[in-house]
Amino acid sequence: MGERAFPRLTAAEIIAVLKKHGFQRVKTSGGHQKWRSPETHKRVIVPYHAGQTLPLGTTKAIIEGSGIPLENWFA
Repeated sequence: MGERAFPRLTAAEIIAVLKKHGFQRVKTSGGHQKWRSPETHKRVIVPYHAGQTLPLGTTKAIIEGSGIPLENWFA
């Protein structure tokens, strides 16, 4: 899938989608938060820098690692 298909999101927007799909924060270390789904046992790390849009590669890795379908990431 091309990079243009991936949305540009802030950490807060990513966390909102993760929460909506049942992910729970399990650890915070510095500016990073570890989120885990109790159902699928998938884990993702979200760098939390308030208000900043995350780099495309980071966003793509979180989306793919979460197992949440791409269409659920669009606002």
